Amino acid sequence: MSVRLIFSKICYFLFFILVSCPVSVMASDNGGDHSTVVSSVGIAILAATVTAYIGHVFKQPLLLMYIAAGILIGPKIGLGLVEKMSDIETISHFGLILLLFLIGLEIDIKKLKESGKSLIFSGLFQFPITLALGLGFFLLLGYASGNGKYDLLYLAACCGLSSTAIVVKLLYGKFELDTLAGRITLGILVFQDIWAIILLGIQPNLSNPDIVQILLSFGKGFLLVFLSMMISKYILPRIFKTIAKVPELVLVSSLGWCFLVCGMASWFNLSLEMGALIAGVAISTFPYNLDVIAKVVNIRDFFVTLFFVSLGMQIPNPFDNTGILMVAGLASVFLVISRFLSIFPILYSLKNGLRVSLLTSINLSQISEFSLVIASLGVAAGHISIDTMSAIIFVFVITSIVSTYMIKYNNSIQKSISAVMKKIGVKDIEGVEEEAAESEGKEIAILGFHRMASSFLHEIIESVNNDESGSLKDKLVVVDFNPEVHESLQSLGVRVVYGDISHIDTLHHAGIHDVKIVISTIPDTILVGTDNLKIIRQMKDLCPHAKVIVTAESIERALKMYAEGADYVFIPRILAAKNLKEMVSLIINNKEKDISKIVSGEIDMLQARYEIIK
Repeated sequence: MSVRLIFSKICYFLFFILVSCPVSVMASDNGGDHSTVVSSVGIAILAATVTAYIGHVFKQPLLLMYIAAGILIGPKIGLGLVEKMSDIETISHFGLILLLFLIGLEIDIKKLKESGKSLIFSGLFQFPITLALGLGFFLLLGYASGNGKYDLLYLAACCGLSSTAIVVKLLYGKFELDTLAGRITLGILVFQDIWAIILLGIQPNLSNPDIVQILLSFGKGFLLVFLSMMISKYILPRIFKTIAKVPELVLVSSLGWCFLVCGMASWFNLSLEMGALIAGVAISTFPYNLDVIAKVVNIRDFFVTLFFVSLGMQIPNPFDNTGILMVAGLASVFLVISRFLSIFPILYSLKNGLRVSLLTSINLSQISEFSLVIASLGVAAGHISIDTMSAIIFVFVITSIVSTYMIKYNNSIQKSISAVMKKIGVKDIEGVEEEAAESEGKEIAILGFHRMASSFLHEIIESVNNDESGSLKDKLVVVDFNPEVHESLQSLGVRVVYGDISHIDTLHHAGIHDVKIVISTIPDTILVGTDNLKIIRQMKDLCPHAKVIVTAESIERALKMYAEGADYVFIPRILAAKNLKEMVSLIINNKEKDISKIVSGEIDMLQARYEIIK
């Protein structure tokens, strides 16, 4: 019997216990409220375990399944296994604080400073544009602000934020985090977190929207940021350096810092959530950052699970008010459209091309878990009704499911939309048709340009600079759809054709029929819409006289490529292993002088090396 089957039977057994045992049985007769809290938390965790496993099998976001667990055990729609939502709400609030602390830890201010104009402009303007569109859209649906209610503002703001958890997980699984579209997507998510910090700063003053009070709140926020940054710069590094070798102290000190800043925020009459974010940002550049995240994440997951279960328990029966479902459906459609309206024009105008501009818009087409946090705080403050929060949760449910498949098939969706846009006259970056003629006479075609190709090009340029016979650079043509690569290669005088190598039509129009060598340096795990075996087959038809060089990540895959007709297959890990063996031999034989010489040479080489992709 497989492990998965055994685990599934255990889950079904736990589910049977949940639906057949009343809460009173789990609580002792004389335990009082404390025992009820323990039993409620236990039921919540068991229900979350069952639903999370089901979600894992069907590849749905875990946060969505935690909400489903809350619906299942809650008193409004489900079985009523937990009658008092307050039993777990207080404990779950810790998860909210730790969630925001970790979000802050992942905001790298230094990387934002180094971002290109595409990321900066899209990050700065995406949220304000979406907010403005949202205000107009929800106003048409009949929502309004005033008389102490801010449903219109909350709906528009919540629809402006996208889910970091869903996007990062799915793009990581597709090996697209390091693509240009992936980097811009992550950058916009970071900017959205910063916008969320601003929202948290404004939120406490909505009930009394006095401009003086709002400015005073921002002043307190900037003071809290200043104090936190000063402490993190001059005091915390010494503390963390002292305790770095004691994992338990790193964890406790990190949590202590988080709750210290939360306490300072409370003293300034700011939200604890804002304090947690600031605490995370303040130490995000520490060398211990990843270690802190790794240690806090498990504690956070427990409390965050309770937080989202408690959200699910608060959802009213939608059939009691079908208007909520209708609003959620319309809002979900609006959210997807608003991403294209707020992101695509900015990226396209900055010459990122149809592909990158559309992919980024598709990747961000869901509502954020952060929006649920903001909505939850809005309900607690009396700013919005429970119906509005339910609508936001339903939007989260709908867009989480839909965007899971949108990201999974983002390349196919992008190609379809691009084809339609081209037909109506929207131009892409300089196309392959215009460059095909200039590619004639080239002898080496590089299909796809990533790190390996970048290093290969550097070696070619170095050979030219060293006056070696023949200029291989002038014989190169590169086919790739990354606009940044496009511009960089052109600046170096390398012929580049903008296009998708997974399309045989692209390769046909690229004019590589007469090349002598075709090289694919990108492994199958990174290639999108094709693989190296398919490339081999296509090249045998397109340029049958060319020698084909491809990349493999395993010996088995390399043998298949040779059987398919590859002229040479290189496996990067084997080539790296040969150099590693030589270094290990020198260390074992105590060849200190040789080791020092090699290392010094490596450092000098790396410092002097210029590559398009670092």
